[in-house]
Amino acid sequence: MLTFALSGLLALALVGVLGVIVLQRVGTDEAMREAEDITAVAGRGVVQPELRDSIVRGDAQSLTAIDAVVTQSVLRDPIVRVKLWDPSGRIVYSDVPELIGSQFELAEDELTALRTGEVEAEVSELNEPENRYEQSFGRLLEVYLPLQTPDGHPLLFEAYLRIDSVTASGRELWQAFLPVLAFALVVLTLLQIPLAYGLARSVRQGQLERERLLQRAIDASDMERRRIAGDLHDGPVQQLAGLSMSLSARADAIGTDDPEATAALRDAASRTRQSMRSLRSTLMGIYPPTLQSAGLTSALTDLVAPLAQYGVDAEVDAPADLVLPPDIESLFFRAAQEAIRNVASHAEATRVIVRTSRRGATAVLEVEDDGTGFSPEEEAAARADGHLGLRLLSDLVRDADGTLHVDATPGTGTHIRVEVPLR
Repeated sequence: MLTFALSGLLALALVGVLGVIVLQRVGTDEAMREAEDITAVAGRGVVQPELRDSIVRGDAQSLTAIDAVVTQSVLRDPIVRVKLWDPSGRIVYSDVPELIGSQFELAEDELTALRTGEVEAEVSELNEPENRYEQSFGRLLEVYLPLQTPDGHPLLFEAYLRIDSVTASGRELWQAFLPVLAFALVVLTLLQIPLAYGLARSVRQGQLERERLLQRAIDASDMERRRIAGDLHDGPVQQLAGLSMSLSARADAIGTDDPEATAALRDAASRTRQSMRSLRSTLMGIYPPTLQSAGLTSALTDLVAPLAQYGVDAEVDAPADLVLPPDIESLFFRAAQEAIRNVASHAEATRVIVRTSRRGATAVLEVEDDGTGFSPEEEAAARADGHLGLRLLSDLVRDADGTLHVDATPGTGTHIRVEVPLR
């Protein structure tokens, strides 16, 4: 929920900033259109009806009439300057008399306004000679539109507007919408929080249910392993032990009377004991009976015992007074079991040492052999072939908040170290 709330606030801030930028842009564009409308009303609605054909020739009476109209009705905030141009670039009229009759080259946008009849607007830099009387106003907005005298002579009406007045109008526009945007975003966020809470709660409940089901499956598997191990130990193992003793006793009873039968019986007894040992090794893999009854050290000793048949000298080094929680003992046994299985199958080792210890608040298991070791490439290839023992062991250790270290150098053996914090 905290992550969602923080990400929601971040998204809210981002959308808010983008919304303000968009509103500012919309406000500015709307203010520019408003400036064009003001200029169109001033030019076509006020100035054009008062135009006379003689103004093109510089008639004083026509200029005086237009000047009166401009001064009284047009030069109102935001308009601060008015000019009338003919197509050749001559200023026919301006509210600054010194500019009347001056000749300048018309810019492309001014010629475009004359040709198309549309209103054109741009921010003026006021760095041209024609703008020397406007520079005291600072930055201005220039708006052009074409007009006509009664006989159809084209003129370009140019008005200069205060840009701060234009932007103030746009700012008022977007600021009027800003509270609505903020309110909508806050409401949207508040509506999403209960939904997110419900979703997070459902996800958490589902996760807890999956964990309960997984734990039940693990418990059921553990119980079933115990049952199978118990049945095998109390049934076939005991029967094989009894059969082995019976065969040995029968061989002793016959003695030298029938050497061939005695040899056959002793061989059968030996094979029966070998089968019994194999079955006990299988029982150790299914469920170590000594882990619960005699402790971790005894279970590890039973675990490494079958290595003798492979010519491996195995040793278990553990403090006599070492007592670990049952879950850690079970984890250490599984880790040692995987390591011993790898030693028997691949390592070609002659010596294996299994150590358990407690260092402060950490329980440590180490399995070290002098076998062939392996490289990272060989481990990756084995994993690709479906050998996932170390990967599964790593997952088990991680689930216990522990760490698994595997130091395997080709030709120098393998050292596996498991560290688990004691709770």
